[in-house]
Amino acid sequence: MPIKLQDLRRKIYTKAKAEPEWRFWGIYVHVCKMETLKEAYKLIKKSNGAPGIDEVTFESIEAKGLEKYLHQIRHELITKTYSPNRNRRKEIPKAGGKLRALNIPCIRDRIVQSALKLIIEPIFESDFQDGSYGYRPKRKAHEAINKVAKAAIKGNTKCIDVDLESYFDNVRHHVLMEKISKRVNDKEIMHLIKLILKVGGKRGIAQGSPISPLLSNIYLNEVDKMLEKAKEVTTTGKYRHIEYARWADDLVILIDGHQKWEWLEKSVHKRLQEELAKLEVEVNKEKTKVVNLKEKGTFSFLGFDFREKSTKQGKWMVQITPKMKTRTSLLQKLKEVFRSYKSQPIGKVIQIINPILRGWTNYFRIGNSGRSFNYIKQWVEKKTRRNLMQARKAKGFGWKRWSSKWIYETLGLYSDYRIKYYVPKALPAQYVINFGKETTRKA
Repeated sequence: MPIKLQDLRRKIYTKAKAEPEWRFWGIYVHVCKMETLKEAYKLIKKSNGAPGIDEVTFESIEAKGLEKYLHQIRHELITKTYSPNRNRRKEIPKAGGKLRALNIPCIRDRIVQSALKLIIEPIFESDFQDGSYGYRPKRKAHEAINKVAKAAIKGNTKCIDVDLESYFDNVRHHVLMEKISKRVNDKEIMHLIKLILKVGGKRGIAQGSPISPLLSNIYLNEVDKMLEKAKEVTTTGKYRHIEYARWADDLVILIDGHQKWEWLEKSVHKRLQEELAKLEVEVNKEKTKVVNLKEKGTFSFLGFDFREKSTKQGKWMVQITPKMKTRTSLLQKLKEVFRSYKSQPIGKVIQIINPILRGWTNYFRIGNSGRSFNYIKQWVEKKTRRNLMQARKAKGFGWKRWSSKWIYETLGLYSDYRIKYYVPKALPAQYVINFGKETTRKA
């Protein structure tokens, strides 16, 4: 990121943090700067998204001249003649056979949204709460998972696993605009946001657009503030009786499992309903559940299952494993590749599946993922061997014909299934959140 743009974002953040009531004005000019538009283009090209409804690609833009293309966007923004195109709708499969609808803006509109985000994000970052993790700068899913695990091992074993009913589709534009206006007093910025929202319809935020994660965090920030307040008023000494973590619309609230704190569960439930009612967001009653890890309960968060496990030494720990659905989804994707390219050289197949395996394992490379990793490694090796044998019109897996070492070193099949070991320093000596082996640290 250019130094001038970095400095601007830093100054905006510092001002917003120092003065929580300040409403920013005169910032639209920064959205229109070539420096901002160039950085926006760089960011969206890095994500390598598909073209929008106009079918314009990055290659075609650069072939005709990127500078000229960005100057045209800048001219439209400055003269207030910019109008976004309709989003391209694409459905992608979810776990359980369901589909998630993505609304993909064209590259031109993604540039404008990214430029807008670069300027207004520091304002709202200063307001966001500690328990909010989704799509925020320098925040990762693993940090949210670690926070949940730490809270559970410290005694917050009762979990309210919250599922919001079609959250992104039901965001009310007038409520969102009102929230943004509390920090932005710039007519051009507000008008641009309104244009972006209206493209998707009368309500909702388009999943798949660069600015939608920021808007969704703004919308739910008051819920986060309520939970932070609950943490503050219920903390006694070094003991925190409530904790939470939110990633976009995925929210888990952990409450002290001791009987004396049962009232807190009801109180939090009530306050959560009140805050969501203000946003006109409903809780999916069928999917929202309360479980207690100490009573053999299991809950899921960000693709991981959390459950209790007692060690041979009689100590209690939180076991964190990839959800079975995520593993099944991975294997289905790999199976489709093997099926589609069975007539191709095995090197071509490996070239396609390696990035898929690398992405999946890098995400799930924490907790107690070893058993899942071993299963996947063995499954992929068998599929690779079967592919090699079929190419020779033979049966079996060729265990004697090719060694595993040859499969991984010569063919180059992905082989890095190591687990990251992580022991939080903040835990008492007798506890450990075991990211790796299922063992405990001695007191």
